[in-house]
Amino acid sequence: MSRLRRTGVGAAALVLAGLAAGCGIRTTSVPVDAGPAPSRVPCSVSGDEAAAQTTGIAVRVFLVCGSQLDAVDRRSPLQEEKAGGDPVRTAAALLAQLQSEPSQSERQAGFSTAVKGPLTVTGGREGDPADTLRLSRQPEDLTATALSQIVCTFAESSAGAGEDTVVLGGPGDYAPRRYRCTAEVRQRPDSAVPTTAVSTPPVAAPPKPSAS
Repeated sequence: MSRLRRTGVGAAALVLAGLAAGCGIRTTSVPVDAGPAPSRVPCSVSGDEAAAQTTGIAVRVFLVCGSQLDAVDRRSPLQEEKAGGDPVRTAAALLAQLQSEPSQSERQAGFSTAVKGPLTVTGGREGDPADTLRLSRQPEDLTATALSQIVCTFAESSAGAGEDTVVLGGPGDYAPRRYRCTAEVRQRPDSAVPTTAVSTPPVAAPPKPSAS
């Protein structure tokens, strides 16, 4: 490269540096982390699809969208008279919805589900606390995201135990525990779901034999 050409390149670099300083741009040789790119998925389904479904009862399930949990309104084939007052039937209908693949409009909106079958739910067994639901797999054996979906969906329905909680157990002899759907769980479903032990009802003492 000729001396004249090197001089011209150097002068151009000085001019560009001067323009950057004049525009208030501070040059740096350290890469700047601007954080993750904003999600482009809408995470919102048009109400037209739900309105078109006239059979069954209205239910709300939590699906994954943009690495968070968002509620989606659906129609369950379970009839209202069968679901009313029966938390196990309600839980079974909700669990079936969580295991079903999202509809085309839900997929286009960015929704997916981490709950994979086969997975069923039954009521508590003898000695379990009230409102206990037992899954066919141990809750701790599910992925964190799948458990978060189930907990938040159950907790915000008549299958829940109140105060955004649900009492869940598995098929084994492990005691059921109370799981809570919090804002952090909805924002980070891959994190651990808060859980606490629940007290079991006292066992009634056998009647004393009457004195003869």
